[in-house]
Amino acid sequence: MKVYSKTSAQKLPITLQVAWDFLTNPHNLSKITPPLMNFKIVAGAEKALYAGQIITYSVTPLFGIKTPWVSEITHIVDKKYFIDVQIQGPYAFWHHQHFVTEIEGGVLMEDIIHYALPLGIVGQMAHPIIVKPKLEEIFQHRTTTLNKIFGTFK
Repeated sequence: MKVYSKTSAQKLPITLQVAWDFLTNPHNLSKITPPLMNFKIVAGAEKALYAGQIITYSVTPLFGIKTPWVSEITHIVDKKYFIDVQIQGPYAFWHHQHFVTEIEGGVLMEDIIHYALPLGIVGQMAHPIIVKPKLEEIFQHRTTTLNKIFGTFK
């Protein structure tokens, strides 16, 4: 299984508390996901984020095909980071680390994602032409949306 990685960083002119509260509220994920992905929470988001939490989503990642996505929050350190892992969904493997760091004038949000695709060589062939561009599109939408919500870092 080939494991790929994606990193992302964004500075926002908000406090650490505001960033943390926004990022750890599962209901905000739909606000920063492209509308065409039709992201919906199905279950598990009734409480604030905690280690061991299982959250089920419905998402349409590609070609209008609706699929379940089940994540577990495996680690969380207040106002520093949390990690979610896909238990069921479109990827063969998905490990997403979310970091928030206070900086002068705001916060730095960093994401480190490791993922693998299903379907062996077919998945590897699809990566550069379908999956990688789709992830770039998702994170660009997120960046743009967060800048609209919180303003642009100066």
